Amino acid sequence: MRILRTTVAALALAAAPIAAGADDRPNVLFIALDDLNHWVGHLGRNPQAVTPNIDRLAARGVRFTRAYCAAPLCNPSRAALMSGLRPSTTGVYQNNEDWRPVVPKEQTLVTTFRKAGYETLGSGKIYHEAYSRRAEWDDYLQDAGKDPKPTGDDGVGGIKFAPLDGARDEDLREWKIVQYGIDQINRPHDRPFFLTVGLHKPHMPWNVPRKYYDLHPLDSIQLPPHREDDLDDVPPAGLKMARPDGDHKLMLESGRWKEAVQGYLAAISYADAMVGRLLDALDASPVRDKTIVVLWGDHGWHLGEKSHWRKFALWEEATRAPLIWVVPGLTPAGVACERTVDFMDVYPTLTDLAGVPTPSHVEGTSIKSLLKDPAAPWDVPALTTFGRDNHAVRSEGWRYIRYADGSEELYDEAADPYEWKNLAADPKLAPIKAELAKRFPATNARPVKAGRGAE
Repeated sequence: MRILRTTVAALALAAAPIAAGADDRPNVLFIALDDLNHWVGHLGRNPQAVTPNIDRLAARGVRFTRAYCAAPLCNPSRAALMSGLRPSTTGVYQNNEDWRPVVPKEQTLVTTFRKAGYETLGSGKIYHEAYSRRAEWDDYLQDAGKDPKPTGDDGVGGIKFAPLDGARDEDLREWKIVQYGIDQINRPHDRPFFLTVGLHKPHMPWNVPRKYYDLHPLDSIQLPPHREDDLDDVPPAGLKMARPDGDHKLMLESGRWKEAVQGYLAAISYADAMVGRLLDALDASPVRDKTIVVLWGDHGWHLGEKSHWRKFALWEEATRAPLIWVVPGLTPAGVACERTVDFMDVYPTLTDLAGVPTPSHVEGTSIKSLLKDPAAPWDVPALTTFGRDNHAVRSEGWRYIRYADGSEELYDEAADPYEWKNLAADPKLAPIKAELAKRFPATNARPVKAGRGAE
Protein backbone atom coordinates (compact mmCIF):
# COMPACT_ATOMS: atom_id res chain seq x y z
CA MET A 1 0.00 0.00 0.00
CA ARG A 2 1.08 3.58 -0.61
CA ILE A 3 1.91 5.54 2.50
CA LEU A 4 0.90 9.05 3.43
CA ARG A 5 3.41 11.43 1.92
CA THR A 6 3.65 15.20 1.99
CA THR A 7 6.37 16.14 -0.48
CA VAL A 8 7.03 19.25 -2.51
CA ALA A 9 5.60 17.47 -5.54
CA ALA A 10 2.52 16.34 -3.66
CA LEU A 11 1.79 19.87 -2.52
CA ALA A 12 2.36 21.43 -5.91
CA LEU A 13 -1.36 21.43 -6.65
CA ALA A 14 -1.74 24.31 -4.21
CA ALA A 15 1.30 26.24 -5.42
CA ALA A 16 0.35 28.37 -8.40
CA PRO A 17 -2.79 30.41 -9.12
CA ILE A 18 -5.08 29.36 -11.93
CA ALA A 19 -5.04 31.90 -14.75
CA ALA A 20 -8.30 33.73 -15.29
CA GLY A 21 -8.32 33.72 -19.10
CA ALA A 22 -10.86 31.57 -20.92
CA ASP A 23 -8.10 29.45 -22.53
CA ASP A 24 -6.58 28.78 -19.12
CA ARG A 25 -9.69 27.68 -17.29
CA PRO A 26 -9.02 24.89 -14.77
CA ASN A 27 -9.70 21.26 -15.43
CA VAL A 28 -11.93 19.42 -12.97
CA LEU A 29 -11.30 15.94 -11.57
CA PHE A 30 -14.54 14.88 -9.88
CA ILE A 31 -14.19 11.72 -7.75
CA ALA A 32 -17.27 10.02 -6.29
CA LEU A 33 -17.25 7.06 -3.91
CA ASP A 34 -20.28 4.92 -3.22
CA ASP A 35 -21.46 4.25 0.35
CA LEU A 36 -18.30 5.74 1.88
CA ASN A 37 -19.14 7.08 5.32
CA HIS A 38 -16.77 9.03 7.57
CA TRP A 39 -14.51 6.05 8.26
CA VAL A 40 -11.46 7.67 6.67
CA GLY A 41 -8.24 8.47 8.47
CA HIS A 42 -8.39 12.26 8.31
CA LEU A 43 -11.89 12.42 9.84
CA GLY A 44 -10.93 10.20 12.77
CA ARG A 45 -14.36 8.66 13.32
CA ASN A 46 -12.94 5.16 13.20
CA PRO A 47 -9.22 4.78 13.98
CA GLN A 48 -9.18 1.37 12.27
CA ALA A 49 -9.60 2.96 8.83
CA VAL A 50 -6.60 2.61 6.48
CA THR A 51 -6.96 5.32 3.82
CA PRO A 52 -3.49 6.76 3.07
CA ASN A 53 -4.39 8.02 -0.39
CA ILE A 54 -7.61 9.82 0.49
CA ASP A 55 -5.72 11.27 3.44
CA ARG A 56 -2.87 12.52 1.26
CA LEU A 57 -5.40 14.28 -0.94
CA ALA A 58 -6.84 15.86 2.21
CA ALA A 59 -3.31 16.96 3.15
CA ARG A 60 -3.12 19.02 -0.05
CA GLY A 61 -6.27 21.05 0.37
CA VAL A 62 -9.35 21.67 2.50
CA ARG A 63 -11.12 18.76 4.15
CA PHE A 64 -14.62 19.31 5.52
CA THR A 65 -15.29 17.69 8.86
CA ARG A 66 -19.05 18.33 8.72
CA ALA A 67 -20.23 17.52 5.20
CA TYR A 68 -23.64 15.94 4.64
CA CYS A 69 -25.62 14.36 1.82
CA ALA A 70 -28.86 15.72 0.39
CA ALA A 71 -30.42 12.26 0.82
CA PRO A 72 -29.12 9.11 2.55
CA LEU A 73 -29.36 6.76 -0.44
CA CYS A 74 -27.76 6.60 -3.87
CA ASN A 75 -30.34 7.71 -6.42
CA PRO A 76 -31.75 10.84 -4.76
CA SER A 77 -28.37 11.88 -3.35
CA ARG A 78 -26.69 11.78 -6.74
CA ALA A 79 -29.66 13.22 -8.61
CA ALA A 80 -29.70 16.17 -6.20
CA LEU A 81 -25.98 16.90 -6.39
CA MET A 82 -25.84 16.56 -10.17
CA SER A 83 -29.03 18.53 -10.88
CA GLY A 84 -28.71 21.23 -8.23
CA LEU A 85 -32.27 20.47 -7.11
CA ARG A 86 -33.15 19.04 -3.70
CA PRO A 87 -35.30 15.92 -3.31
CA SER A 88 -38.06 18.05 -1.82
CA THR A 89 -38.12 20.07 -5.05
CA THR A 90 -37.99 17.22 -7.57
CA GLY A 91 -39.90 14.53 -5.66
CA VAL A 92 -37.00 12.09 -6.12
CA TYR A 93 -36.78 10.47 -2.67
CA GLN A 94 -36.07 6.77 -3.25
CA ASN A 95 -33.83 4.54 -5.33
CA ASN A 96 -36.70 3.35 -7.55
CA GLU A 97 -37.81 6.84 -8.61
CA ASP A 98 -36.61 7.97 -12.05
CA TRP A 99 -35.21 11.52 -11.85
CA ARG A 100 -34.80 12.01 -15.60
CA PRO A 101 -38.38 13.08 -16.48
CA VAL A 102 -38.23 15.89 -13.90
CA VAL A 103 -34.67 17.14 -14.53
CA PRO A 104 -33.99 18.41 -18.05
CA LYS A 105 -30.54 17.56 -19.38
CA GLU A 106 -29.82 21.28 -19.73
CA GLN A 107 -29.94 21.71 -15.95
CA THR A 108 -27.33 19.14 -14.94
CA LEU A 109 -23.81 19.85 -13.74
CA VAL A 110 -22.15 17.96 -16.59
CA THR A 111 -24.23 19.66 -19.28
CA THR A 112 -23.56 23.07 -17.74
CA PHE A 113 -19.81 22.49 -18.13
CA ARG A 114 -20.26 21.00 -21.57
CA LYS A 115 -22.22 24.06 -22.76
CA ALA A 116 -19.42 26.23 -21.36
CA GLY A 117 -16.93 24.55 -23.69
CA TYR A 118 -15.52 21.88 -21.40
CA GLU A 119 -14.74 18.40 -22.67
CA THR A 120 -16.89 16.13 -20.49
CA LEU A 121 -15.53 12.66 -19.79
CA GLY A 122 -16.71 9.99 -17.39
CA SER A 123 -16.51 6.47 -16.04
CA GLY A 124 -18.13 4.41 -13.31
CA LYS A 125 -21.03 5.36 -11.07
CA ILE A 126 -21.98 9.02 -11.10
CA TYR A 127 -25.75 8.76 -11.28
CA HIS A 128 -27.56 5.78 -9.79
CA GLU A 129 -26.93 3.34 -12.60
CA ALA A 130 -30.58 2.35 -13.05
CA TYR A 131 -31.24 5.92 -14.17
CA SER A 132 -28.08 7.06 -15.91
CA ARG A 133 -28.00 9.58 -18.75
CA ARG A 134 -24.59 9.16 -20.30
CA ALA A 135 -25.44 11.30 -23.33
CA GLU A 136 -24.54 14.28 -21.12
CA TRP A 137 -20.86 13.37 -21.53
CA ASP A 138 -18.75 13.72 -24.67
CA ASP A 139 -17.28 10.32 -23.87
CA TYR A 140 -18.08 7.70 -21.23
CA LEU A 141 -16.60 4.30 -20.45
CA GLN A 142 -19.40 2.02 -21.58
CA ASP A 143 -18.60 -1.22 -19.80
CA ALA A 144 -16.17 -1.89 -16.97
CA GLY A 145 -17.21 -5.53 -16.67
CA LYS A 146 -18.27 -7.38 -13.54
CA ASP A 147 -16.48 -8.22 -10.34
CA PRO A 148 -15.47 -11.78 -9.44
CA LYS A 149 -17.52 -13.53 -6.79
CA PRO A 150 -16.31 -15.23 -3.62
CA THR A 151 -16.58 -18.94 -3.10
CA GLY A 152 -18.50 -20.26 -0.13
CA ASP A 153 -20.11 -18.06 2.53
CA ASP A 154 -20.77 -14.49 1.43
CA GLY A 155 -22.12 -12.72 4.53
CA VAL A 156 -25.15 -12.43 6.80
CA GLY A 157 -28.55 -11.97 5.18
CA GLY A 158 -28.41 -8.90 2.97
CA ILE A 159 -25.06 -7.72 4.38
CA LYS A 160 -22.60 -9.19 1.91
CA PHE A 161 -18.89 -9.56 2.68
CA ALA A 162 -16.11 -12.03 1.87
CA PRO A 163 -12.49 -11.80 0.69
CA LEU A 164 -11.63 -12.72 -2.89
CA ASP A 165 -8.92 -15.33 -2.60
CA GLY A 166 -6.51 -15.23 -5.52
CA ALA A 167 -7.98 -12.02 -6.95
CA ARG A 168 -5.80 -9.11 -8.02
CA ASP A 169 -6.69 -5.43 -7.84
CA GLU A 170 -7.09 -5.33 -11.61
CA ASP A 171 -9.67 -8.13 -11.57
CA LEU A 172 -12.31 -5.75 -10.22
CA ARG A 173 -14.20 -3.26 -12.38
CA GLU A 174 -12.86 -0.34 -10.31
CA TRP A 175 -9.47 -0.88 -11.95
CA LYS A 176 -10.92 -0.22 -15.42
CA ILE A 177 -12.97 2.72 -14.19
CA VAL A 178 -9.86 4.36 -12.75
CA GLN A 179 -7.73 3.40 -15.75
CA TYR A 180 -10.13 5.32 -17.96
CA GLY A 181 -9.56 8.37 -15.78
CA ILE A 182 -5.79 7.87 -15.92
CA ASP A 183 -5.88 7.58 -19.72
CA GLN A 184 -7.90 10.79 -20.00
CA ILE A 185 -5.53 12.68 -17.72
CA ASN A 186 -2.55 11.52 -19.78
CA ARG A 187 -3.82 12.29 -23.26
CA PRO A 188 -3.56 15.78 -24.81
CA HIS A 189 -6.59 18.09 -24.65
CA ASP A 190 -7.31 21.19 -26.70
CA ARG A 191 -9.79 22.51 -24.13
CA PRO A 192 -10.32 22.13 -20.39
CA PHE A 193 -11.80 18.85 -19.24
CA PHE A 194 -14.46 17.93 -16.69
CA LEU A 195 -13.57 14.35 -15.76
CA THR A 196 -15.90 12.35 -13.51
CA VAL A 197 -14.69 9.07 -11.99
CA GLY A 198 -17.22 7.15 -9.91
CA LEU A 199 -16.05 4.21 -7.80
CA HIS A 200 -18.60 1.60 -6.73
CA LYS A 201 -16.65 0.50 -3.68
CA PRO A 202 -17.12 0.46 -0.75
CA HIS A 203 -20.71 -0.34 -1.79
CA MET A 204 -21.68 -3.94 -1.06
CA PRO A 205 -20.76 -6.62 -1.69
CA TRP A 206 -17.55 -6.05 0.29
CA ASN A 207 -15.68 -8.51 -1.91
CA VAL A 208 -12.12 -7.32 -2.46
CA PRO A 209 -8.74 -9.08 -2.65
CA ARG A 210 -7.76 -10.74 0.60
CA LYS A 211 -4.79 -8.44 1.16
CA TYR A 212 -7.23 -5.66 2.06
CA TYR A 213 -8.88 -7.90 4.65
CA ASP A 214 -5.41 -8.63 5.99
CA LEU A 215 -4.92 -4.90 6.61
CA HIS A 216 -7.65 -5.27 9.23
CA PRO A 217 -7.00 -8.50 11.19
CA LEU A 218 -10.21 -9.87 12.66
CA ASP A 219 -8.76 -10.23 16.15
CA SER A 220 -8.07 -6.47 16.23
CA ILE A 221 -11.48 -5.32 14.99
CA GLN A 222 -13.39 -3.05 17.35
CA LEU A 223 -17.16 -2.63 17.03
CA PRO A 224 -18.51 0.90 16.56
CA PRO A 225 -19.80 2.58 19.74
CA HIS A 226 -23.37 1.45 20.41
CA ARG A 227 -25.96 1.07 23.16
CA GLU A 228 -28.62 -1.61 23.40
CA ASP A 229 -31.17 0.96 24.62
CA ASP A 230 -30.27 3.52 21.96
CA LEU A 231 -33.68 3.44 20.28
CA ASP A 232 -35.75 3.75 23.45
CA ASP A 233 -36.28 7.50 22.99
CA VAL A 234 -36.64 7.42 19.20
CA PRO A 235 -40.18 7.98 17.83
CA PRO A 236 -41.90 5.29 15.75
CA ALA A 237 -41.01 7.05 12.49
CA GLY A 238 -37.33 6.74 13.39
CA LEU A 239 -37.72 3.13 14.51
CA LYS A 240 -39.27 2.31 11.15
CA MET A 241 -36.12 3.61 9.46
CA ALA A 242 -33.81 1.80 11.87
CA ARG A 243 -35.42 -1.63 11.39
CA PRO A 244 -33.65 -3.18 14.42
CA ASP A 245 -35.43 -6.50 13.83
CA GLY A 246 -33.94 -6.74 10.34
CA ASP A 247 -30.23 -6.60 9.54
CA HIS A 248 -29.15 -5.90 13.11
CA LYS A 249 -31.04 -8.81 14.63
CA LEU A 250 -29.61 -11.18 12.03
CA MET A 251 -26.12 -9.85 12.66
CA LEU A 252 -26.39 -10.32 16.42
CA GLU A 253 -27.73 -13.84 15.99
CA SER A 254 -24.90 -14.72 13.59
CA GLY A 255 -22.14 -13.56 15.92
CA ARG A 256 -20.35 -12.08 12.89
CA TRP A 257 -20.60 -8.35 13.56
CA LYS A 258 -16.82 -7.96 13.67
CA GLU A 259 -16.45 -9.81 10.38
CA ALA A 260 -18.87 -7.37 8.74
CA VAL A 261 -16.94 -4.39 10.11
CA GLN A 262 -13.75 -5.97 8.77
CA GLY A 263 -15.36 -6.36 5.34
CA TYR A 264 -16.43 -2.73 5.16
CA LEU A 265 -13.01 -1.50 6.25
CA ALA A 266 -11.39 -3.76 3.64
CA ALA A 267 -13.64 -2.40 0.88
CA ILE A 268 -12.78 1.16 1.92
CA SER A 269 -9.07 0.35 1.76
CA TYR A 270 -9.46 -1.10 -1.73
CA ALA A 271 -11.31 2.03 -2.89
CA ASP A 272 -8.56 4.12 -1.34
CA ALA A 273 -5.93 2.25 -3.35
CA MET A 274 -7.85 3.06 -6.54
CA VAL A 275 -7.98 6.73 -5.58
CA GLY A 276 -4.22 6.52 -5.13
CA ARG A 277 -3.74 5.33 -8.69
CA LEU A 278 -5.71 8.31 -9.96
CA LEU A 279 -3.76 10.78 -7.83
CA ASP A 280 -0.43 9.30 -8.92
CA ALA A 281 -1.41 9.80 -12.54
CA LEU A 282 -2.45 13.39 -11.90
CA ASP A 283 0.79 14.12 -10.03
CA ALA A 284 2.84 12.83 -12.95
CA SER A 285 0.87 14.77 -15.57
CA PRO A 286 1.42 18.25 -17.03
CA VAL A 287 -2.09 19.30 -15.92
CA ARG A 288 -1.35 18.74 -12.23
CA ASP A 289 -1.15 22.43 -11.40
CA LYS A 290 -4.29 23.49 -13.24
CA THR A 291 -6.76 20.83 -12.14
CA ILE A 292 -9.37 21.25 -9.40
CA VAL A 293 -9.93 18.03 -7.47
CA VAL A 294 -13.10 17.37 -5.51
CA LEU A 295 -13.72 14.04 -3.76
CA TRP A 296 -17.02 13.14 -2.11
CA GLY A 297 -18.96 10.16 -0.80
CA ASP A 298 -22.65 10.04 -1.74
CA HIS A 299 -23.88 9.40 1.83
CA GLY A 300 -22.93 7.62 5.03
CA TRP A 301 -23.46 4.07 6.29
CA HIS A 302 -24.41 2.45 9.61
CA LEU A 303 -22.73 -0.71 10.89
CA GLY A 304 -24.87 -1.30 13.96
CA GLU A 305 -24.93 2.20 15.42
CA LYS A 306 -28.46 2.84 16.68
CA SER A 307 -29.14 -0.87 15.95
CA HIS A 308 -29.22 0.03 12.27
CA TRP A 309 -27.36 -1.13 9.15
CA ARG A 310 -26.98 0.50 5.74
CA LYS A 311 -28.03 4.08 5.02
CA PHE A 312 -31.77 4.92 4.83
CA ALA A 313 -31.93 7.09 7.98
CA LEU A 314 -31.46 10.68 9.10
CA TRP A 315 -28.78 10.23 11.79
CA GLU A 316 -25.12 11.23 11.67
CA GLU A 317 -23.76 7.90 10.45
CA ALA A 318 -26.12 7.75 7.48
CA THR A 319 -25.71 11.36 6.39
CA ARG A 320 -22.04 12.33 6.92
CA ALA A 321 -19.41 11.59 4.28
CA PRO A 322 -16.00 12.87 3.16
CA LEU A 323 -15.66 16.07 1.16
CA ILE A 324 -12.21 17.24 0.02
CA TRP A 325 -11.29 20.15 -2.24
CA VAL A 326 -7.93 20.95 -3.80
CA VAL A 327 -8.03 24.16 -5.84
CA PRO A 328 -4.67 25.37 -7.14
CA GLY A 329 -3.90 28.88 -5.97
CA LEU A 330 -6.89 29.01 -3.61
CA THR A 331 -7.04 26.25 -1.02
CA PRO A 332 -4.46 26.14 1.77
CA ALA A 333 -2.78 22.77 2.23
CA GLY A 334 -3.86 20.37 4.96
CA VAL A 335 -6.52 22.54 6.61
CA ALA A 336 -9.79 21.30 8.11
CA CYS A 337 -12.99 23.31 7.70
CA GLU A 338 -15.32 22.82 10.65
CA ARG A 339 -18.25 24.61 8.99
CA THR A 340 -21.35 22.58 8.20
CA VAL A 341 -22.09 22.15 4.49
CA ASP A 342 -24.09 19.77 2.35
CA PHE A 343 -23.47 18.34 -1.09
CA MET A 344 -25.90 20.70 -2.78
CA ASP A 345 -23.01 23.17 -2.56
CA VAL A 346 -20.77 21.16 -4.91
CA TYR A 347 -22.48 22.25 -8.15
CA PRO A 348 -22.42 26.04 -7.54
CA THR A 349 -18.90 25.88 -6.11
CA LEU A 350 -17.53 24.18 -9.21
CA THR A 351 -19.19 26.67 -11.55
CA ASP A 352 -17.96 29.54 -9.39
CA LEU A 353 -14.37 28.27 -9.40
CA ALA A 354 -14.35 27.63 -13.14
CA GLY A 355 -15.93 30.94 -14.10
CA VAL A 356 -18.96 29.14 -15.53
CA PRO A 357 -22.33 30.87 -14.95
CA THR A 358 -24.36 29.09 -12.28
CA PRO A 359 -27.85 28.26 -13.56
CA SER A 360 -30.65 30.03 -11.71
CA HIS A 361 -32.35 26.78 -10.66
CA VAL A 362 -29.42 25.61 -8.51
CA GLU A 363 -30.40 25.48 -4.83
CA GLY A 364 -26.98 25.17 -3.23
CA THR A 365 -24.52 27.89 -2.25
CA SER A 366 -20.93 28.32 -3.41
CA ILE A 367 -18.46 27.57 -0.63
CA LYS A 368 -15.57 29.28 -2.40
CA SER A 369 -15.13 31.60 0.58
CA LEU A 370 -14.58 28.56 2.84
CA LEU A 371 -12.08 27.07 0.41
CA LYS A 372 -10.04 30.25 0.59
CA ASP A 373 -10.47 30.68 4.35
CA PRO A 374 -11.83 27.57 6.10
CA ALA A 375 -12.50 29.62 9.25
CA ALA A 376 -14.61 32.21 7.41
CA PRO A 377 -18.07 32.99 8.82
CA TRP A 378 -20.77 30.58 7.66
CA ASP A 379 -24.27 30.21 9.07
CA VAL A 380 -26.00 27.80 6.63
CA PRO A 381 -26.82 24.42 8.25
CA ALA A 382 -26.87 21.23 6.20
CA LEU A 383 -30.18 19.72 5.13
CA THR A 384 -30.84 16.03 4.47
CA THR A 385 -34.15 14.55 3.29
CA PHE A 386 -35.27 10.91 3.35
CA GLY A 387 -38.73 10.37 1.96
CA ARG A 388 -41.34 13.05 1.60
CA ASP A 389 -41.39 15.58 4.46
CA ASN A 390 -38.77 13.78 6.58
CA HIS A 391 -35.83 16.11 7.15
CA ALA A 392 -32.70 16.49 9.26
CA VAL A 393 -30.98 19.83 9.80
CA ARG A 394 -27.38 19.72 10.99
CA SER A 395 -25.61 22.79 12.37
CA GLU A 396 -22.14 22.74 13.88
CA GLY A 397 -23.62 21.94 17.28
CA TRP A 398 -27.00 20.28 16.72
CA ARG A 399 -28.99 17.79 14.69
CA TYR A 400 -32.74 18.32 14.49
CA ILE A 401 -34.91 15.68 12.82
CA ARG A 402 -38.58 16.18 12.09
CA TYR A 403 -40.60 13.41 10.48
CA ALA A 404 -43.69 13.71 8.30
CA ASP A 405 -45.94 12.88 11.27
CA GLY A 406 -44.47 15.76 13.32
CA SER A 407 -42.39 13.61 15.66
CA GLU A 408 -38.89 14.86 16.44
CA GLU A 409 -35.35 14.13 17.51
CA LEU A 410 -32.79 16.64 18.71
CA TYR A 411 -29.16 15.86 19.53
CA ASP A 412 -26.41 17.93 21.13
CA GLU A 413 -23.54 16.89 18.87
CA ALA A 414 -20.79 18.33 21.04
CA ALA A 415 -21.88 16.43 24.15
CA ASP A 416 -23.38 13.42 22.37
CA PRO A 417 -21.60 12.69 19.05
CA TYR A 418 -23.21 9.26 18.70
CA GLU A 419 -26.70 10.68 19.24
CA TRP A 420 -27.70 8.54 22.19
CA LYS A 421 -29.99 11.05 23.95
CA ASN A 422 -32.97 12.58 22.18
CA LEU A 423 -33.53 16.06 23.66
CA ALA A 424 -36.49 17.08 21.50
CA ALA A 425 -38.95 17.06 24.42
CA ASP A 426 -36.91 19.51 26.53
CA PRO A 427 -38.87 22.81 26.54
CA LYS A 428 -35.71 24.80 27.22
CA LEU A 429 -34.42 23.78 23.80
CA ALA A 430 -37.47 24.98 21.88
CA PRO A 431 -35.60 28.09 20.59
CA ILE A 432 -32.88 25.87 19.11
CA LYS A 433 -35.47 23.75 17.32
CA ALA A 434 -37.25 26.83 16.04
CA GLU A 435 -34.05 28.27 14.62
CA LEU A 436 -33.05 25.02 12.93
CA ALA A 437 -36.58 24.52 11.59
CA LYS A 438 -36.12 27.61 9.42
CA ARG A 439 -33.95 25.42 7.21
CA PHE A 440 -36.75 22.94 6.44
CA PRO A 441 -37.92 23.28 2.83
CA ALA A 442 -41.19 25.07 2.16
CA THR A 443 -41.96 22.66 -0.69
CA ASN A 444 -42.31 18.89 -0.31
CA ALA A 445 -43.04 17.62 -3.81
CA ARG A 446 -45.00 14.46 -4.39
CA PRO A 447 -42.81 11.45 -5.20
CA VAL A 448 -42.11 10.97 -8.89
CA LYS A 449 -43.27 7.85 -10.64
CA ALA A 450 -41.16 4.80 -9.91
CA GLY A 451 -39.57 2.90 -12.77
CA ARG A 452 -36.91 0.36 -13.58
CA GLY A 453 -34.66 2.71 -15.49
CA ALA A 454 -32.99 2.37 -18.85
CA GLU A 455 -30.08 4.01 -20.63
